[in-house]
Amino acid sequence: MMVAAATGAIPGSKLSGKAERLARINRLSRIMDSAFAIPGTRIRLGADTLIGLAPGVGDLVTQAVSAYIIYEAHRLGIPKHKLLRMGGNLLVDTVIGAVPLLGDIGDMFFRANNRNMRIIREHLETLPD
Repeated sequence: MMVAAATGAIPGSKLSGKAERLARINRLSRIMDSAFAIPGTRIRLGADTLIGLAPGVGDLVTQAVSAYIIYEAHRLGIPKHKLLRMGGNLLVDTVIGAVPLLGDIGDMFFRANNRNMRIIREHLETLPD
């Protein structure tokens, strides 16, 4: 299990606080960026795309969720330069999402939350046991 490997938790045991946090934001990332498959295609979309269809408020809600993932990354001890990179991903996603309708299509392909989770996992995997 990736969470166990990334945090040193023993599979089948109660997850540590760090492992629980990682599992929670990983689920949130998947829900936001790739939870649903479009039948007959390899395209996946998430709540970010669907919520973003609501003018104005939709983009604010999805940005808040993405900012929460970055906040949790900070609590996990992700270094500042990686947090800045994650913030850059959120900024790009925000700019793409600002374009009416075309931005929602762009959200399906950029997937800032999944990119940010990759940064978190890669960092945690490099930590010594």
